[in-house]
Amino acid sequence: MRTRPLGRNGPLVSEVGLGCMGMSGGYGPADDKESIATIHAALDAGITYLDSADAYGMGQNEMLLREALKGGRRERAFIGVKFGALRGPDGKWLGINTSPDAVKTFLAYSLRRLGTHYVDLYQPARVDPRVPIEETVGAIAEMVRAGYVRHIGLSEASAKTIRRAHAVHPIAALQIEYSIFSRGVERSILPTLRELGISLVAYGVLSRGLIADRPEGEGLPPGEIRTRMPRFAGENYARNLAVVETLRGIAREQGCTVAQLAFAWVRARGEDIFPLIGARKVHQLKEALGALEVKLAGAELARIAAAVPAAQIAGERYSPTLMAHLDSERG
Repeated sequence: MRTRPLGRNGPLVSEVGLGCMGMSGGYGPADDKESIATIHAALDAGITYLDSADAYGMGQNEMLLREALKGGRRERAFIGVKFGALRGPDGKWLGINTSPDAVKTFLAYSLRRLGTHYVDLYQPARVDPRVPIEETVGAIAEMVRAGYVRHIGLSEASAKTIRRAHAVHPIAALQIEYSIFSRGVERSILPTLRELGISLVAYGVLSRGLIADRPEGEGLPPGEIRTRMPRFAGENYARNLAVVETLRGIAREQGCTVAQLAFAWVRARGEDIFPLIGARKVHQLKEALGALEVKLAGAELARIAAAVPAAQIAGERYSPTLMAHLDSERG
């Protein structure tokens, strides 16, 4: 496993990370024992970047990481935590709060749940339209100076917001959805990141399980988050599966699975891009790591992109309500 700097002159982290959301019920029930085994397997494979959020399982994900990182493993891990999402006791989304006092409160609770004295990368889960980004980043910068945070990140922020944040304190990384199915970031956000020396941490690389040898989508349990995502709904789902079949043919030529092809495509987009593996089982992790052996040259990357024109992808990546919370979609 190679390491790369996260951001210009930033810390060295593994070239891929482990996304831990699915370990806390995001995609249906998960087994804590298997999740911990997956985290251990990731560390043993050289993955250092572990991505979490205080909203994953309403704190359960952070406590899971605390258990998994016992026995000296904390020192081997680079923990990224997103904060600010508000939920009611019934789990319903209530919005975002990234005011300075909220920043410090969320961080205090995360440190306690994680059982650590610092977070390696701290980032608002979404941009709060009620709070200037300068105030949010300024509060995190205070926590950097106090030693509770090592580096500052953003999530789903627009190019304009990224510039404003970076002017307050160096931003190490932006986390945003990026896949063959979701390439909007290439218009203005990725060029801005590269101008400023900020890395991109890509989630949703397999488009929530759509891009797979056995695409997930049919028979999802009630309440599972993908039941509320337009790309998994009715005719949209059927159209998207047809696109996956096109990719499957290219994957056969490359001697890999369609999921490995999709992962390798994102990984090959630049040394400043860090894809997250959303595995919650050891065998899923092992399959995803096989993508590191898939080498795609410029012509192959272009062919894959051409095989999946944006107009063929049916449905937005989130429901209209959640899309409205994405600063990244505002240009």
